[in-house]
Amino acid sequence: MGVKPVFETPYERRGVIAPGLPILPHGVERHPVPGGGSRAVRIERGDEISVVDREGLQPCELVFFAPDGRSDAGMIGAKGGAEAKGLQRALATGDASGRRVLAALAKSGFDIGRADAVRVFDGASRPGDIATFHAASDGLLIVCAPGGPMAPEAQDAPTEIALYIRRANPGEGKGAAAPPPPLADPLMDANIQPGNTHAYEVRAGQFIQILDVQGRECSDFQAFSHRALEKGLEREIDPTTTRSLMGSLYPAPGLFAKYWTLDHEPLVEIVQDTCGRHDAFNLACTARYYEDLGYPGHVNCSDNINADLARYDVRPRGGWPAINFFFNTMLDDTNAITMDDPWSRPGDFVLVRALTDLVCISSACPCDVDPANGWNPTDIQVRIYGANEDFRRSIGFRKTAEADVEETKKTGFHDCFARHTRDFTAYNGYWLPAKMHGHGAIAEYWACREKAVVMDLSPLRKYEVTGPDSETLMQLCVTRNMKKLSVGQVVYTAMCYEHGGMIDDGTVYRLGEMNFRWIGGDDASGLWLREQAEKRGLNAWVRASTDQLHNIAVQGRLSREILSEVIWTPPAQPTLEELGWFRFAVGRIGDIHGPAVVVSRTGYSGELGYEVFCHPKDAVAVFDAVWAAGAPKGMIPLGLQALDMLRIEAGLIFAKSEFSDQTNPYEAGIGFTVPLKSKEDDFIGRAAIEERKAHPQRKIVGLDVEGGVVPSSGDCLRVGKAQVGEITSAMKSPVLGKVIALARVDVTHAEIGAPIEIGQLDGQQKRLRAVVAPYPHFDPQKARVKGDYG
Repeated sequence: MGVKPVFETPYERRGVIAPGLPILPHGVERHPVPGGGSRAVRIERGDEISVVDREGLQPCELVFFAPDGRSDAGMIGAKGGAEAKGLQRALATGDASGRRVLAALAKSGFDIGRADAVRVFDGASRPGDIATFHAASDGLLIVCAPGGPMAPEAQDAPTEIALYIRRANPGEGKGAAAPPPPLADPLMDANIQPGNTHAYEVRAGQFIQILDVQGRECSDFQAFSHRALEKGLEREIDPTTTRSLMGSLYPAPGLFAKYWTLDHEPLVEIVQDTCGRHDAFNLACTARYYEDLGYPGHVNCSDNINADLARYDVRPRGGWPAINFFFNTMLDDTNAITMDDPWSRPGDFVLVRALTDLVCISSACPCDVDPANGWNPTDIQVRIYGANEDFRRSIGFRKTAEADVEETKKTGFHDCFARHTRDFTAYNGYWLPAKMHGHGAIAEYWACREKAVVMDLSPLRKYEVTGPDSETLMQLCVTRNMKKLSVGQVVYTAMCYEHGGMIDDGTVYRLGEMNFRWIGGDDASGLWLREQAEKRGLNAWVRASTDQLHNIAVQGRLSREILSEVIWTPPAQPTLEELGWFRFAVGRIGDIHGPAVVVSRTGYSGELGYEVFCHPKDAVAVFDAVWAAGAPKGMIPLGLQALDMLRIEAGLIFAKSEFSDQTNPYEAGIGFTVPLKSKEDDFIGRAAIEERKAHPQRKIVGLDVEGGVVPSSGDCLRVGKAQVGEITSAMKSPVLGKVIALARVDVTHAEIGAPIEIGQLDGQQKRLRAVVAPYPHFDPQKARVKGDYG
């Protein structure tokens, strides 16, 4: 066991770097093993097996079965003798990875109870530690990253193991990717080579998967109503009708939820999308397009579609409207259409469901004269699955450009909020409620201001920072002074790059002398912590715990009264009534036998409030207990729309609105998180922040807006014809009875009372009068947060 560089390297050619296209050496495969989960892979004699501990401190268990059912660690050159307890526990959880392993075991007839297990990384493994083995026989390899549910006060979250197989006989070719395994047993599985199309029939309710095998390849898709074709009518997806019915004024990149015909018949709906960038307004490539570029006779998708649809008596067209999956087109400031390389990675796909019987056609675009296919056309895979399959709706999420795609997840509290609404939206890789059907955003807002609400904040990113150098790491990476943070205390802080731009804002919980928990809005912050620990050789570990620690917030003047009936704490911990602002306690629901929770007096509403953290397995029990105490007092659930209103009034900042990596904490309105005088230690970004503080250029201000029109984020601020800033967030405040906004403005126009105008349309033709107002607009002294309601 030792440390080696990872196998993947970003694609690079003559100065063009594409981290989204990780390159593996020919014959090397990568198989991620989820924390607490397992993976089964077929092995051939001579294959090299490597397992990598991605985040450190994660045990790994390997089991190998020969074709005759024998399990002997010696067949991969390892010393076994251990029982596969971690794997047995992982398979008992019933998660997706375990179901796939159990299916592989059942198919082969292997008995996991008789497995000869190998354990590695049992000690203090570092991120990137690797163990390598060699197979002396064909067989089935099972790799497990064992770990049970993490208690909310613990910091032992199971994390990912990366399995690499270097094939002894990788075969011929240049290492082009093979299509990934089907999502289920396909009814049709067709490969379309570049420059070809494929027409096929689909029945109502069935699913169509359009898959980009190699990445960076476009696929035109069109569908016809089968019933209409039988009547001699051509009724296909019509882009203009679809835009109109879906409420979109202009064509734009992306996908609509449904696609319609001219007769307003819905044909398909989008179920899953792992790419996130598609074209919804161009034609499939045409002969004229290539002719105008000087390539007469170039094969094109429209002519191919004509030829393939002739058997359905569909009339030929010079150019076919289509959903151009994976085609990266955009509108510039003059509404001209431009293009760039697709965003799609190898294996990206779109899954659609047929809403009626269809005749469909898909292409693998042949374009090799522009960036449409990254200058290198490749193949497309089309699969059809039965109507009885249960595919969850999902919008692909990646922590970083090079990370594996993840499905949109349900939080542990999802089903609890689903009792009150079906209006969920994808946020940071999870489904969160937008508003409650029985209330609406305004009612939810007033419930928070007057009584209490409960909301789901589980997508907040949690990272466990432990080890002898954990304080040194946190002191280096955040702006607040960690040396003054007591055990049981929470602090709100910024995290910055060297140039002073913000990575994230978040809270730090001190669980022990060498134990911290970072809670932020973006994985970039946790990954930055890990990167700095490795770069500087610090004896600290940074491990993701987001999936092990979900949380609801109970906010409002009755929040303390509600939770005091629910939370039990032992004598060594403060009671809920004793819990101070930005403090936390470890307790349980009900009594000593109830589910474990961490409760902090924190929130994002501008009101007295608390956050309750638990493992997802306990989420329903936690919610039900809180609901039983709160509902009789008028507590209702709250969604993202109302939360946005609350935080704007309270002047609480939001990523990509009030701050980005182009704004420092002072420009984001949280200069109070940078104690330059009392924190003498250096921290990342300090020098740049000191310079910007001495010579400020922009400042976050509040605006009172006349006219009743709510401006949009990004609207320009003008003094005369000159632009002096932009709107970051805006709303019509229910409690103040007027339109208010947060804005970033040049310091020369940031004085309270300064008049300013908000530009709309082109920024000149329409103006909204506004005036710089005290910030924040609501409860500037934070009296309500401290529980003082007068």
